[in-house]
Amino acid sequence: MRRPQIAALSLCLIATAAVAFAQPSPPPDPNKIQVLIITGQHVHDWRGTTPILKQILESTGKFEVRINEEFRGAGPETLAPYNLVVVNYYNRGDKDRWGERANAALEEFVRSGKGLVLYHLALGAFDGWTEYEKMSGGNWRPSNGHHSARHDFTVDITDADHPITRGLKSFPMTTDELYANLRWQPEGSYHVLATAYDDHALYQGKARQPIPGAGIHQPMLWTTQYGMGRVFVTTLGHSPTEVKEIGFGTTFARGAEWAATGKVTLPIPTELAAK
Repeated sequence: MRRPQIAALSLCLIATAAVAFAQPSPPPDPNKIQVLIITGQHVHDWRGTTPILKQILESTGKFEVRINEEFRGAGPETLAPYNLVVVNYYNRGDKDRWGERANAALEEFVRSGKGLVLYHLALGAFDGWTEYEKMSGGNWRPSNGHHSARHDFTVDITDADHPITRGLKSFPMTTDELYANLRWQPEGSYHVLATAYDDHALYQGKARQPIPGAGIHQPMLWTTQYGMGRVFVTTLGHSPTEVKEIGFGTTFARGAEWAATGKVTLPIPTELAAK
């Protein structure tokens, strides 16, 4: 092929690609819950977990999910199309904070009646952001929050009447992190749905914080109310492996539907159904 022909073909390919990239995204499906996953900075594998979180929700047929990997400097216009925000984000110092405008946008989004899901180490983000901590209920902070080595444990349902956990039996998590000793908001400002027993012997003398007694049940799933908005919190799912577990996926999807709508219609898998 002669050089002029090669050049012409190259230009054609570039033009075709430009047209493809210029195509607008399809409009939101009005029959589905619109979800924005905020991610992009972390000390955990956000690139591995985020696509699975998206898949869990979209596989139910009830959610349409988009991903934002740069929320710094965002505003209310960024969140306007959505019913629910999922946070899979951890700021490594002040350089990764979102900024006052984005913070205010999320606060107003939830306060106005929209939904929020905080996943795993999102509880460690934004130390000192008071309103975020109110939405969280409990947070991993410099002097609060630790776990023993990853291990198998059982998540025990403590509120069998809540829409998220109604009809759900206790379920196992495999080689996951069992968060303990978080910094909690005042009692009554959060509602615990499920706990797990933190066996202090598993720390093997390496606990970062005091662990009096043989062990204690620690909250794993809970909700908060922020203004008119609903917040679901899960500490579970350290890595892509744990996020794929049925107990995580079931509670994550049901918690997301509740946070967005105030009710849960998603079925419980037979193997997790309480008798």
